[in-house]
Amino acid sequence: MRSVLWLLIVGLGLVVIAGVVGGSTAVVGGSVALLAQTWAVLLLRPVMGAPNPQFMARWLGGMAIRFIALASLVVWSVTHRAILPPLPATLGYLGVLLPLLFLETRFLK
Repeated sequence: MRSVLWLLIVGLGLVVIAGVVGGSTAVVGGSVALLAQTWAVLLLRPVMGAPNPQFMARWLGGMAIRFIALASLVVWSVTHRAILPPLPATLGYLGVLLPLLFLETRFLK
């Protein structure tokens, strides 16, 4: 559980950095990324030592969560441009998600 707390702390730091660089729209995208990454890690952690089919099913589920979160963010921002401009929202999402993906093995311990 401590590793999930570190994931949230690092993720919130990245969301703050995204907000400073890209404004409030980037904070929305970064928050969606942090939520998706946390959900994916919580989905995968219980099967870290499980047989390969179970592990791969959960891993694929995590990838689907991240993809659906990005697709939802893009669709919402394209259809509501006045509220959520697409470019800063998408860059905020990627700016938070990519570093968290590189650190994912640390959070799965």
